[in-house]
Amino acid sequence: MTSKIQDILKTIQKILPINLLYQLQDIHSQFIYSWITQSRSQAVAPTQKSAMVFSPHQDDETFGCGGMIALKREQGIPVVVVFLTDGQGGGDGNYEEKQHIIETRKKEALAALKILGVESSEVYFFNKQDGKLPDLDIESRKHIVVQITNLLNKYQPGEVYVPHQKDCHRDHEATFNLVKAAINETQINIDFFQYPIWMFWRAPLFIMLKLSDIAAANPMSITSVREKKRNAIASYISQIEHLPSGFVKRFLVSDEIFFKS
Repeated sequence: MTSKIQDILKTIQKILPINLLYQLQDIHSQFIYSWITQSRSQAVAPTQKSAMVFSPHQDDETFGCGGMIALKREQGIPVVVVFLTDGQGGGDGNYEEKQHIIETRKKEALAALKILGVESSEVYFFNKQDGKLPDLDIESRKHIVVQITNLLNKYQPGEVYVPHQKDCHRDHEATFNLVKAAINETQINIDFFQYPIWMFWRAPLFIMLKLSDIAAANPMSITSVREKKRNAIASYISQIEHLPSGFVKRFLVSDEIFFKS
């Protein structure tokens, strides 16, 4: 997000009561999801290709890709999940409290992915500081790109999934850039998919989101594994209780949204 748009959103948040803001964001995201999913001509089906999912925090992979992961795993297709940050949040807790949060989110992630069919041996935690991915110094950035490149070379996935480049969250957009840089270092032929988490909730249509952005979206039906995804999301107890109910509801539907690039 540009600083100008960030300032506009912060001003709106200060003016509107939080409950009213959530209601407007719920209506906005519901409208966009409905618009996309009703355009069945753009619908895509899961492929037989192996996948690697990059998630900035422990829950993004399930919210954005849980259905796709479950569909592939039911067919025995390999899926690897990589978490970039430790998920400690930006609170003011002491060291012990933050370590408790980190361990809690790790356990929740492994439990959620177990439901979706991914074994712990196929899950990686980079443990970078939550909220700081865009602020990595040059050496730290090079290191994490090398880590990602090594995993890509090791598993040779046919598909890679990352948060959308306009996902209205610093860590999410940084994850996109880091993974994209790593892919450019490999010689692997990869289908590259972006998944939205905060994009439809925070990015105002016609201001931050253009019609061309929406037109590029592809819905994927996950009806047959919807219950698995719901149960996996429910594993993230520590997160759900702090998220707007309308935001969570958007990921309990029968379609997931992907942007192929």
